[in-house]
Amino acid sequence: MIVLTRRRWLAVAAASAAAAGLGLAGCSALRSEYTFSQDQLQSALERKFPFNKRYMELFDIQLANPRLALDSTRNRVTVTFDATVDNRLFFRQPLTGRFALDSALRYDPPSHSLVLQDPEVRQFDVQGLPGQFARQLNALGGILSEQLLQDYPLYTFKPEQLRLAGSSVEPGTITVLPDGINVKINRP
Repeated sequence: MIVLTRRRWLAVAAASAAAAGLGLAGCSALRSEYTFSQDQLQSALERKFPFNKRYMELFDIQLANPRLALDSTRNRVTVTFDATVDNRLFFRQPLTGRFALDSALRYDPPSHSLVLQDPEVRQFDVQGLPGQFARQLNALGGILSEQLLQDYPLYTFKPEQLRLAGSSVEPGTITVLPDGINVKINRP
């Protein structure tokens, strides 16, 4: 029969508590998923804008003030921007309007980011656009979403978010929720 003195009992209890604490801490570090709220994603997106691009050496395009909407029923996101299109050759002043795209999401390993996949134009309205340019502007909107915003990062993971027990992990299934995005982590 083992008899523990008060001092010895306290030492054993402290060691047990510390071990239990380490076990719990280890479990919390073994994340199997991340859920980002719409506000977190909106903040991450805002840091990546304004977006400026010159297209065909003719048009200067700026997208600013992104607003994110989540479509959980279709597992897609919609991003709406204030748009400015400038072409000093055709327009006296820059044209302004709204640009919206609808997109799926995927994980891009080289950039460690959730990126837009197969974005589609939902809206491209520019105020004061001469009628003869409407078709070209709509084509420009399609090109803008398909070529320039394809693989555009919505959220970039921090390195520590992609480490699990000393090993690298990658995000797997991405699910758009009514109020955020859930990303499952593939374990090694």
